[in-house]
Amino acid sequence: MNTQNPIFIPGPTNIPEVLRKAVDMPTIDHRSPIFGKILKPALEGVKKVLKTTQAEVFVFPSTGTGGWETAISNVLSPGDQVLATRNGMFSHRWIDMCQRHGLDVIVVPQQWGEGVPAARFEEILAADKQHRIKAVLATHNETATGVRSDIGAVREAMDAARHPALFLVDGVSSIGSMDFRMDDWRVDVAVTGSQKGFMLPPGLAIVGFSQRALKAIQTAKLPRTFFDIRDMAKGYANDAYPYTPPVGLLNGLKIACDMLLEEGLENVFARHHRIAGGVRQAVAAWGMNLCAVRPDLHSDTVSAIRVPDGFDANRFVAHALNAYGVSFGTGLGDVVGKVFRIGHLGSLTDVMALSGIATAEMVLVDLGLPIRLGSGVAAAQEFYRQGHAAIQREAA
Repeated sequence: MNTQNPIFIPGPTNIPEVLRKAVDMPTIDHRSPIFGKILKPALEGVKKVLKTTQAEVFVFPSTGTGGWETAISNVLSPGDQVLATRNGMFSHRWIDMCQRHGLDVIVVPQQWGEGVPAARFEEILAADKQHRIKAVLATHNETATGVRSDIGAVREAMDAARHPALFLVDGVSSIGSMDFRMDDWRVDVAVTGSQKGFMLPPGLAIVGFSQRALKAIQTAKLPRTFFDIRDMAKGYANDAYPYTPPVGLLNGLKIACDMLLEEGLENVFARHHRIAGGVRQAVAAWGMNLCAVRPDLHSDTVSAIRVPDGFDANRFVAHALNAYGVSFGTGLGDVVGKVFRIGHLGSLTDVMALSGIATAEMVLVDLGLPIRLGSGVAAAQEFYRQGHAAIQREAA
């Protein structure tokens, strides 16, 4: 199997060699003081990436899905009402999890390609005079559709409605790649994972809890054992876990945070925005459209590209892998077969992105779509050239 080519799926992402080596470490005694020298810096690093000084961070051996369960099971009780929108596969799955846990979910359906409807949320919350709604759920970046929602606008809507609901945000494919302001947006629970912006293998559910959310734990009644942050907090007090920790991944998380902070978070966000812009220029040059219905919804971590009617997007993904050894993302749920996805997050550069754009272009031509070889690549090249020229002017 050829593993030299970068991948262009929206996670797991490409792993920098330094992080691969950080994860690949000898066994240590996780009950010794050595573990605390890994754990504490990792937790502090995540807080900086979340842009919070108030929240507490908990890291579980799991994935983003486990992070969702950590979020709801620690702050809610059976029968509680929660407000959410279904605008893609991952918002759908979080809603499904809530329903399986016995929560009463008010679902606002949206076209797949739309974002979280802040104005509609405000209307629903304002009408909830008895404050039956206990939490608002929002997916910051819907990975299935390449849609970024305005989390700040959702917080403004909650404030305008003067509603005390907790604010739970899925930032799995945004945190570490796009601006996320836990304190400024007063997010009560922020969820992410190791395998996207943190550029690590899957295996860590990373969850931040505000002080308000920590108080809600005292009255929450949903069952929890493995994901009980009270047990985790007791372990952290002794530089330990309540069970065996994934030491290598935590060491990788510590180094990943160092890398992001050394690059500078604003530079990380600018790099993702620039790379995404080049991909969007290529898509336009091909005469194709994104699933996201408006430019203000365009994600900086993944582009879901609509294929012409009658064309099966799964053919694109299969041919790219079989002919060129390059992985792109398939469509999911309501857009299966209708889109293919280019992931452009994590450990990625303009030059790497150009290789993905060039491969996608070859695949589209191979499959008979009316696209001229070089058109998308040239459009992206010009965009990247302009971006770097602007950077050089600023540095002069």
